[in-house]
Amino acid sequence: MTLIRPTVLAGLRRGREVVAAAVFGCFGLWFLSLGGYLLVPLGAAVLALAAIWGLAAWRRMRFSQVVEAPGVVEVDEAQIGYLGPGTGGYVAIPDLVEIRLLRLRGHRLWQLRQSDGQALLIPVDATGADRLFDAFASLPDLDAGTLVAALAPGPGAQGQSVMLASESRTVWRRKSRHASGLDRRP
Repeated sequence: MTLIRPTVLAGLRRGREVVAAAVFGCFGLWFLSLGGYLLVPLGAAVLALAAIWGLAAWRRMRFSQVVEAPGVVEVDEAQIGYLGPGTGGYVAIPDLVEIRLLRLRGHRLWQLRQSDGQALLIPVDATGADRLFDAFASLPDLDAGTLVAALAPGPGAQGQSVMLASESRTVWRRKSRHASGLDRRP
């Protein structure tokens, strides 16, 4: 018998990195309260690091979803992979040109499109899909706030069980390689 409700315990597990950043920030406040020429700058530095860590942890926590879809997402050495029961594949992060969030028959999917036109569909709620946040954050000109906001439930999302029409939202698109000078040959 536990003394903590299962829902509270699940929330603490989900937000454990945010809690750790807050504890780290408390140490910074403690150093600040001690005063002195050494501890005040040290406390301010610890507090600043805790704030940066806490913001990143908060965004990752909001990005993660409850695991309900089959399959596993892997992120390894600039490559994203999805291993599902019927589909799957790999995409190199440098080859990504577009990320879309799709809703098909009530299920949300990431569509990762490569420069050669191939696309990989990954369920938002697959095991390991929370690792995609850091992989996506490494892309040029991607706003992490836009990424987290794309996963926020829209109006009326609770009452819909199955949608017949599909929806699509572009989250990120790479600027032309020719315009940025990445594809120029000598």
